Amino acid sequence: MIVTHDINSVERRIGSRKLEAGEARTLTIARVYDTGIEDLWDACTNPERIPRWFLPVSGDFEVGGRYSLEGNASGTIERCEPPRSLFATWEFNGMVSWIELTLTSEGEGRSRFSLEHIAHVDDEMWDQFGPGAVGIGWDLGVMGLTTHLATGADRPPIEEVFAWQTSAEGREFVASLSAAWADASIASGTDPGEASAARERVTEAYTRM
Repeated sequence: MIVTHDINSVERRIGSRKLEAGEARTLTIARVYDTGIEDLWDACTNPERIPRWFLPVSGDFEVGGRYSLEGNASGTIERCEPPRSLFATWEFNGMVSWIELTLTSEGEGRSRFSLEHIAHVDDEMWDQFGPGAVGIGWDLGVMGLTTHLATGADRPPIEEVFAWQTSAEGREFVASLSAAWADASIASGTDPGEASAARERVTEAYTRM
């Protein structure tokens, strides 16, 4: 595994957002890349390029169209404004949430990636695993994007990724991600003891896969 994902270069935030169905929790992951906004948009939305760093994807890639990520989520593209924003449903395990991708130019060949995951999360599930349940997965995805943009390398086979995730190096890396999301949770107002307990549970869940 090539790991170029600097944990401290990633911004993580927990918040809330009002939707028609009521108030939802939000989780945001963001990072600045040394590439132009058009290239970053292509990496994030081109169905031929997405599998190189994330997962194989299929579907109808236009507003109103359905997409499907192999072995993961599917959904409907609700808004698309190239090369700056994309809004879609995220349907997984019978639950519907939303993702909003926002790209901004930072000038001089740099651009900012920001992904907000918006969900009505069951309080019991949130208390048990905290934001790391979703956040670690997005961090691992961003790790693939980071490596792809920095080196041009493709993501290793998923079996190799899972094997690395349960190795000593992988467990240490996931534990660091889990701690970073616990810190974001505490910054949003979560009791530190509760955040620490959730961090331990979600770390174990990810590293025993």
